[in-house]
Amino acid sequence: SVAALPVALGSPAALLAAPGLRGRLGLALHAAGVNAALLLLYPRPLYKIAVRACFLGFAFGCGILLSAGRTAWRHFGWYMCSLSLFHYSEYLVTAINNPRSLSLDSFLLNHSFEYNLAALSSWVEFTLEKLLFPELKQITWLSTVGLLMVIFGDCLRKAAMLTAGSNFNHIVQNEKSDTHTLVTSGVYGWFRHPSYVGWFYWSIGTQVLLCNPICVVGYALASWRFFRERIEEEEITLIHFFGEEYLEYKRKVPSGLPFIRGVKVEL
Repeated sequence: SVAALPVALGSPAALLAAPGLRGRLGLALHAAGVNAALLLLYPRPLYKIAVRACFLGFAFGCGILLSAGRTAWRHFGWYMCSLSLFHYSEYLVTAINNPRSLSLDSFLLNHSFEYNLAALSSWVEFTLEKLLFPELKQITWLSTVGLLMVIFGDCLRKAAMLTAGSNFNHIVQNEKSDTHTLVTSGVYGWFRHPSYVGWFYWSIGTQVLLCNPICVVGYALASWRFFRERIEEEEITLIHFFGEEYLEYKRKVPSGLPFIRGVKVEL
C-alpha cells in the first residue's frame, strides 16, 4: 500500500526523495490511518505484534520508493528493504518453526543497546558522507556487491532456522528439552553455526551496500567478537547436551566464521 501511494497522490515514484511536503504528508497520514485501523481491529496483545509488523512493512514500502529514484538515497532504499525484511522474517520463521518460543522479542527489534547503536551509527555515517562526499554513495557496483552479501546472508540464516525446526531458538538454551536433537544435515553439514554465519555476512553486507567504510570495519570487528563469544557459550551447552556426539560433529565441521573454532576442549 505504501508503494502504491505515488499513484494515489499523482506524485513521482521517488516520493521520499522528491522536493516538497506533499508526498511526506501523504506517508504520515497513511501511517496514522493504518495504526488507527490496527487499534480498532486487534486486542492489545495482538496489536503489539501487528503494529511492529506494520512498521516493518511501512519501512519496506519506503525503501521501495527510495529505490525507485535516481538519487544518492537509492541505495539507502535497498538497505531499508533489507533491514525490514530481515526483522520481519525472523518473527515469521520463528512462528512457523517454533511457535512455543514466539514473543515480541522474536522480531529482534530490541536485540540490544549495542545493536541499536550500531544501526544508528550507520545511518549517521551514510548521511554525513552523503553531504561531504556524495560521489562515495554513487558506487552502484559496490552497493550491488553489498546487496548480494545481504541476500546470501539472510537466505543462509533462514535456511538454518528452517532446517533446525523447533531446535532453533533466539535464546541460548540451558536445559535440554525432550524434543531437542542435534541437527547435522542440510546447511549444518557445511557449518556448525550457519545462522551466525549468515547474520555475520548480512550485517557486513548492509554496510558495503551503504558504502560506509568506517562501519564496514566496525561491524566486522564487533560482529566477529560477538559471535566468537556467543559460539563458545553455545558450544559449552551443546557439549553438555550431546557429549561425544557433538564433539565428533565439531571435529568434522567448521564453525563457518573466520578464525573462530569454538570452545576449546581439553582431551
